[in-house]
Amino acid sequence: MTMTVIPYLIGTPGTPWGAAEKAAWLARQVRQRSYADEVVRAIDGLRADFDVVEYGRLDYGDEHFPLLAIRNRDWDDALPVALVTGGVHGYETSGVHGALRFVALHAREFAGRANLLVAPCISPWAYERIHRWNPDAIDPNRSFRDGSPAQESAALMRLVALVRDRVLLHIDLHETTDTDETEFRPALAARDGKPFQPDGVPDGFYLVDDSEHPQPAFQQAVIEAVAKVTHIAPADAQGRIIGSDVVAPGVIEYPLRKLGLCAGVTDARYKTTTEVYPDSPRATQEQCNAAQAAAVCAALEYALAHR
Repeated sequence: MTMTVIPYLIGTPGTPWGAAEKAAWLARQVRQRSYADEVVRAIDGLRADFDVVEYGRLDYGDEHFPLLAIRNRDWDDALPVALVTGGVHGYETSGVHGALRFVALHAREFAGRANLLVAPCISPWAYERIHRWNPDAIDPNRSFRDGSPAQESAALMRLVALVRDRVLLHIDLHETTDTDETEFRPALAARDGKPFQPDGVPDGFYLVDDSEHPQPAFQQAVIEAVAKVTHIAPADAQGRIIGSDVVAPGVIEYPLRKLGLCAGVTDARYKTTTEVYPDSPRATQEQCNAAQAAAVCAALEYALAHR
């Protein structure tokens, strides 16, 4: 699908942003929804059956956001750990609500089989602004590395450090949207002083495997489960999805750790990043949330069966 791209309004073409441009960008960001009402309240509703951990706190001016993770009761150090993350990019709504849906509807199915650690909304400021970056114009999903410049990424890394060596599975829940092409990619190019190269937006669900440690059978198991809920993105005319070669139906690969991506924060044998397309005329928001939850369930079932 080819999108119409409007030139970005901030900065001088070819010149990376400085403090003034970042301030101008920040001034345009408007709070559009409530993390407290839509996410924290949903997490509070799970406290009767799950432990909730505040693993950090974001303080941006006069705004304060608790960072919350959900764990199963009766944590057993003899069991493998499954890490589920969402909302690294706050605008990717089904990443957040798909993770919450998994906990509410499916997590109990894995009692006694795995320890579950779910961080459903890593970037609450961006969730409220429906944006990709944090207030410092930093993409948290390129910042999962030592000395991270993103508070959101650093906080999750501190949480995961406690169990990193025992994580069997990490599934990171994302979306690809029309605004990737009309807002976020143009903003990225402008911020970095680079030309914007338009691309298409894949219509459907796809996965990103780790090119350094691929697990094709695992990825295929997730794709097969999600195909029962929503459609899988086809390759474009060049055999690619978002510029990367399709290695199997609905699957591309990135070097996760090298790029500082969330799915690379552990040495888990099984790692994947999900991508749904909520702007498709063939999918609803409910389908997108259900697809994310189905992906988590399928990933867990496969990982536990192939330990």
